[in-house]
Amino acid sequence: MKALAIAATGMNAQQTNLEVIANNLANINTTSFKRARAEFSDLFYQVERMQGVPNRANQAIVPEGSHIGLGVKTSAIRNIHTQGALTSTGNKLDVALVGGGWFQVEGVNGEPLYTRAGSFNTNGEGQLVTADGFLLAGGIVIPEDAVEIVVNKSGQFFARFDGQIELEDLGQLTVASFSNEAGLTPLGDKLFQETAASGPANVGIPGDPGFGTVEQGYLESSNVDPVKEITELISAQRAYEMNSKVIKAADEMAAVVSQGLR
Repeated sequence: MKALAIAATGMNAQQTNLEVIANNLANINTTSFKRARAEFSDLFYQVERMQGVPNRANQAIVPEGSHIGLGVKTSAIRNIHTQGALTSTGNKLDVALVGGGWFQVEGVNGEPLYTRAGSFNTNGEGQLVTADGFLLAGGIVIPEDAVEIVVNKSGQFFARFDGQIELEDLGQLTVASFSNEAGLTPLGDKLFQETAASGPANVGIPGDPGFGTVEQGYLESSNVDPVKEITELISAQRAYEMNSKVIKAADEMAAVVSQGLR
């Protein structure tokens, strides 16, 4: 009985949906986290009767066919790269992007990685690093004796030293954009990696066309909406229950047939 297998694919799909929603809710307070959405597509169809072919009886064209679907599959888990709300931190090394773009960081092997989390700090050499220790591209170094750090909306870092009025230029922050952000691969630690699907990185300066601006002393919150997630959680649970009822009904029907053959 195909209904058992078809309903099983539905339960598997909703299990995946539930796991995606659970991960969204688990990261509701993760800086710059981008919620994901499970997307599904129908499986193959078993053709019982083709449309548009001559009828066996009178050779008239059959207007409608008979195609029995064999279930559902997960086609993609898409990250939704919408802007998260800004949260004030008061930390001068915290920066948030307002609009498009990604901070560029260097991976363990020097490979380019990308993040929206601007919770930066300094390493032992004064270089800007992420909260997980990945080096920010651009080689900006924060001097130990700087009494004030200023970052303008264009991502330019300045320092003021004791006894000085003028700001000293420390370097320019650059950001990257992609033609297809959904094609980026999530790696964990709030990092993403370029793929053939995302296209190559287009590097520019904050505030340029296609790039957002920088806000110092702020961090971008996750874009997870708890109300939306709970609503989708309930919907996934109901779909899972309905598929389980189909399995139960198919099993009962098979039992009736089995008893009738005894």
